[in-house]
Amino acid sequence: MTENKRSILIIDDNPSILRTMTRVLSREGYDLYTAQTGKEASEKLSTKKFDVALIDVGLGETLGTDLLPLMNKVAPSMLKIVFTGTPMSKGTLDEVNRGADVFLLKPVKPEILIGILEEKLKGKTSTISTH
Repeated sequence: MTENKRSILIIDDNPSILRTMTRVLSREGYDLYTAQTGKEASEKLSTKKFDVALIDVGLGETLGTDLLPLMNKVAPSMLKIVFTGTPMSKGTLDEVNRGADVFLLKPVKPEILIGILEEKLKGKTSTISTH
């Protein structure tokens, strides 16, 4: 019996964070994809369905939160976890909360992230089809 892996799109402009998150989450059995820009993330979102998106707020040329409306349109059931290393104003936080399922401040401890993923994905059906 083959178990479907949960797919995660990690969106962050920092290559070392992408490497670290990929290493940690691959050990947990997730199928991982990465994007360093909003444009790259948009392209991946339009061609593949993901169970989870880990979204950094600051992506250089754009804000990761700008991707939330697209994500809610193309994959409304996808778990959206937004994280940032910069404290946010209440207005920005309210905007994030309208489209994100979870908001975390960096640095995020791996065991916290894994716990959130396990809790939020429990009982959800994987978006990966078996046919």
